[in-house]
Amino acid sequence: MSVKEDIHAQIKGALEGAQFPIKTPEALLAAFPAGADTTCKSGDVEITAGEAGGLLQESDFPFTSAKQVADLLVDRAGL
Repeated sequence: MSVKEDIHAQIKGALEGAQFPIKTPEALLAAFPAGADTTCKSGDVEITAGEAGGLLQESDFPFTSAKQVADLLVDRAGL
């Protein structure tokens, strides 16, 4: 599994129990198990939910699924 696939799967897994749609950055951070401190790691790549939140724009919301969040974050992170 590539780093991109691994991080993508971890983001989806972290948001498994989240209630969608998620309409704000604050609601998205709150949906992660450890909030902004939730960490996804693969090899020597590590990103927290708080850092990933910096990759988002107001126009990205609302999110309708964990896959949509993961797709956007791994793309914007350049993984």
